[in-house]
Amino acid sequence: MVRMLPDAHYMQISSRFDGVIKKLHYEAEDMAQVGKPLCDIDIQGDITPEDEALITPAAEQAGGPGDAQQPQEAVRQLVDNPAEHRIGDPLPKQAESGKHASLATPAVRGLLKELSLKIEEIQGTGKDGRVLKEDVHNFAAMRDSPSSTVTNNPIERSGPSASDSQGDNVIALTPIQSQMFKTMTRSLSIPHFLYADEINLSFLETVRVRLNSVSSTVQKATADKSVATSSVINTPVVSKLSYLPFIIKAVSIALKDFPLLNCRVEYDPNQKDVPPRLAVRRKHNIGVAIDTPQGLLVPNIKNVGSLSILEIAEHLKRLQRLAQASKLTASDLTGGTITVSNVGSIGGTYVSPVIVQSEVAILGVGKARTVPAFNERGELEKRIVGNFSWSADHRVVDGATMARMGERVRMLIEEPGLILTSLR
Repeated sequence: MVRMLPDAHYMQISSRFDGVIKKLHYEAEDMAQVGKPLCDIDIQGDITPEDEALITPAAEQAGGPGDAQQPQEAVRQLVDNPAEHRIGDPLPKQAESGKHASLATPAVRGLLKELSLKIEEIQGTGKDGRVLKEDVHNFAAMRDSPSSTVTNNPIERSGPSASDSQGDNVIALTPIQSQMFKTMTRSLSIPHFLYADEINLSFLETVRVRLNSVSSTVQKATADKSVATSSVINTPVVSKLSYLPFIIKAVSIALKDFPLLNCRVEYDPNQKDVPPRLAVRRKHNIGVAIDTPQGLLVPNIKNVGSLSILEIAEHLKRLQRLAQASKLTASDLTGGTITVSNVGSIGGTYVSPVIVQSEVAILGVGKARTVPAFNERGELEKRIVGNFSWSADHRVVDGATMARMGERVRMLIEEPGLILTSLR
């Protein structure tokens, strides 16, 4: 009858009554208020006492903190009072099942289906024995807990006692975690081909330091007004360049030679008569993984092929600022064609990145580090290196193509001058 979005997923709600709809209180796509009527139904026949109980005011039927209308309060009590929700401890005595014990909110029924549980097996603690979300979680925890298989006879019990149990808490995923759970589950159905290489960043480090020095001088001259405005280069103001803008630009340049890595696979397993196809995308909308207090987000920089390195750096700065303030738009988060994950900014040398379902390749960049190495003359020198780890959709990208793409990016990074010769 209507579509509801509880806990970041859609579900259908059917009417409990047979009759004719006389009035709609909301238009299509409107947001309905909790506890307010959705429509007026002319019921055919007399109403039974059971049906009358179902349409009593919401305030009279409000459940405990585990009710679907109070998910935040349930999580808050679970965190504040972990001892009351300890897995493996005996549950408190529950109310006897009432006439509404088999009734539950759509969110609870969806949870029952997800956990493969029957509502008849659970004793509800809500009004008249209704089953609440908290009841479902507690029952599932008891079912899955190893301690549930241990006999209650203290003589035969072995190992730690029930009072020594770890006491894990069961909490719901955040909206971002829920979305990541669904996205990564779909992504891991893709066969991944992994390719990694060590990149010499020494020359790029020299170029980066010099550009930062020039940029600092230009900004200082502009601030002091010691140089005429006409003599100052009109470029985006970036306080400090990192490796990432160069890497993103190098990936875009390499995609011109290997457009397959910028495609999208169009395939629906439910349509057997439609063969898989590739959607060739001309613009390079390169996604960048950003760590935020809410979780990992992957906005993208649009049309990187038409941007300079300084413009890319400015876009990165903007996306990072919006991500930290939770103000990224739908446009920022959609339309990506390939992703770069700079996990090395946090730590780690190697990474096995997971492909986004709408893309066929992703690059993971490891931490830059200084190592001793021999140059072409056999002399020992200090070298800055970083590891690039690629993942490609092996259904459409063969190993040789991925290796050639990785090699092309390596050459552009190790010889930054090649990036300048590739600019239009």
